[in-house]
Amino acid sequence: MKIETAILKNVEKLPKSVKQAVLDYTEFLVNRYNEETPQIEKPTKRGGLGIWKGKIWMADDFDSQ
Repeated sequence: MKIETAILKNVEKLPKSVKQAVLDYTEFLVNRYNEETPQIEKPTKRGGLGIWKGKIWMADDFDSQ
């Protein structure tokens, strides 16, 4: 059985008020997935280890106990 057929059979069993809610929800889903484009965004390039070397001053006894 196709999924569309199964969905329609189940919807036919519902009261009218619930059918309206199902319609509203399916319209929401259609709009949501039509607006989203499956484009993969490239992450911004981040610096590697040591990018702040020589740019930040820290006291010699910063981490002494």
